[in-house]
Amino acid sequence: MAAASGISEGPMTDKLAVEDLTESEAQAELGRLAALLAAANRAYHTEDAPEITDAAYDALKARNAAIEARFPELKRDDSASDQVGAAPLDGFAKVAHSIRMLSLGNAFEPEDVAEFDSRIRRYLGLPDDAPLAYTAEPKIDGLSLSLRYVQGRLVQAATRGDGEVGENVTANARTITDIPESLTGAPEILEVRGEVYMSHADFAALNARQAEKSDKQFANPRNAAAGSLRQLDAKITAARPLLFFAYSWGEVSAPLAETQMGAIARLKALGFQTNPLTVLCDGVEALLEHYARIEQARATLGYDIDGVVYKVDDLGLQARLGFRSTTPRWAIAHKFPAELAWTRLEAIDIQVGRTGALSPVARLTPVTVGGVVVSNATLHNEDYIAGRDSKGEVIRGGKDIRVGDWVQVYRAGDVIPKVADVDLSKRAEGVAPYVFPATCPECGSDAVREEGDAVRRCVGGLICPAQAVEKLKHFVSRAAFDIEGLGAKQVEQFYRYGWIKEPADIFTLQERYGSGLQQLKNREGWGEKSAKNLFEAIEEKRKIPFGRLLFALGIRHVGEQASTLIARNYGTWDDFIAAMDGAKDYEGPEWERLLGIDGVGTVMARALVGAFAEPHERGSIDRLTEYLTVQEAARPRTDGSPVAGKTVVFTGSLEKMTRAEAKARAEGLGAKVAGSVSAKTDLLVAGPGAGSKAKKAQDLGIETIDEDGWLTLIGDA
Repeated sequence: MAAASGISEGPMTDKLAVEDLTESEAQAELGRLAALLAAANRAYHTEDAPEITDAAYDALKARNAAIEARFPELKRDDSASDQVGAAPLDGFAKVAHSIRMLSLGNAFEPEDVAEFDSRIRRYLGLPDDAPLAYTAEPKIDGLSLSLRYVQGRLVQAATRGDGEVGENVTANARTITDIPESLTGAPEILEVRGEVYMSHADFAALNARQAEKSDKQFANPRNAAAGSLRQLDAKITAARPLLFFAYSWGEVSAPLAETQMGAIARLKALGFQTNPLTVLCDGVEALLEHYARIEQARATLGYDIDGVVYKVDDLGLQARLGFRSTTPRWAIAHKFPAELAWTRLEAIDIQVGRTGALSPVARLTPVTVGGVVVSNATLHNEDYIAGRDSKGEVIRGGKDIRVGDWVQVYRAGDVIPKVADVDLSKRAEGVAPYVFPATCPECGSDAVREEGDAVRRCVGGLICPAQAVEKLKHFVSRAAFDIEGLGAKQVEQFYRYGWIKEPADIFTLQERYGSGLQQLKNREGWGEKSAKNLFEAIEEKRKIPFGRLLFALGIRHVGEQASTLIARNYGTWDDFIAAMDGAKDYEGPEWERLLGIDGVGTVMARALVGAFAEPHERGSIDRLTEYLTVQEAARPRTDGSPVAGKTVVFTGSLEKMTRAEAKARAEGLGAKVAGSVSAKTDLLVAGPGAGSKAKKAQDLGIETIDEDGWLTLIGDA
């Protein structure tokens, strides 16, 4: 399983532990898990569009097995423990496997591998010191395929399906160059099993071609390989660069060898590609050592793997060990951590943000992490890279990271990938430390670092193209001007044309490019109607609330909530401008007035006053407001307001007004709206579904009312 989450995995952390479940709770939980796992299996095996991560799938399946172990009498007929894959698609002819295609049990920790070895020894009656050899091979992340040869000729190719019945993809399999049409010296009947996959390079090229045609792009090589093999038109499969590794067999009329390694060698001799990283290991310690080697080399293989498979080497012992309902006793898959991977740091690039911050980005040899191909990751800041602060002191969590290093990448859910660790043992001799730039890579201005700040910033302001573009994107964002039809993509386009360099240019766009030869409607991606709609949307935003305008300016440290708060305290834009001019020396009554606003600290106040005192930025702001009507902000009510000066928290669902309406109403009455309950909270308004906040308020003795109580309290105030 891989990719982004779409199927609800259920509130796993909120569920009772298996040992705490009653019989009725266990029955209900098994029903829930059966539905989730069936949906996940269909998404992964049948539709080639995984909707939950590998880790989430494994957790669901482990919970299901644990409940069944405690309540065996509750095991369902449709239990995931008895299922392999999912039913084949209707578009393909069905193929019944002569020998079932099973899945593998999973190991996640070294202790799991040791237990696997102990189970086998107990089953076979072998003492702990008796020799027992295993093969260890990379677990290819692709699509399982069974190839049937009769008298040396390929007669059938089938996907795993549900293990019993698969899909007939013979015509498609014949287009894969790694799959021989004929064999010399093979048993009369031979079913070769293995994995269809796609290399990283071919995957990147395929997605590039898909993008050029505006077709769907694939999330990872596994999805691309599975989708390509299972095409109803074999010509499409033929155009896709698919590969095949052989690693097992089904029905055979004569044994291939006496050992697993011998059988793999026989398959290679017959003309199949087998994995060169398959080795023979004597005992658990050797297996774990090979696992570590493969994990470290993962990014250099050129194809995706998600673990290492261990198999008892002696085929006679495999036959004695036999199978459980869905897995062999003699094999196990030692999975890699789902959200971690090792890869090479190829370069460090510097990106410049809206506030001038220089952010280092790791350029990586692509590796699949959590079902997504990762080629970039954040490096936080220059201290994190150096492992030391500006004074040379070793910092907690910091790494000495250098270009060319082997690094561990971490990704969880939709979080931006991060470089979590570096393997110093693999560093080449003489590699110099990374030197963080002291000038902006975009405009050449000085990049300075203020005392106490972990971030280095470009001082170029609006002359820096990176800052200018990011500021413009922020200006048109949803919480700011929110101009219909003018988003980040259009901002970049207009900036590239030279049409928009600062916010004021947006409001002269129509007079400059609404007529004449350089008309917007004649540009790529635009037409007469879309251009007309944009100009109308811009006109609608010439009247803007004070708070939205202030937030749209993108002044560092001044967020959406602070902008609304400041607007309410000054009322009009003209009064605010006069106050900023009066506070330009960071002293005097206007400076004290600004600091007196609840929620405005020294850092925010200095950023705010400094922005209006800087000539270039002030000029840009003044040019903008010439085209605007700034609406007066409603000042907070203090006279007759029952909540003036109080801190209010809203939780749960509100049914008679939106959360935004409730917040605005409370602030308009002079209250401060907080997001969490603390000792400073005066009032909690709790709607249906209120959880931990209501309990905490109760523990702290804070007054709690429902939505009707809130409406009664504020009345007509």
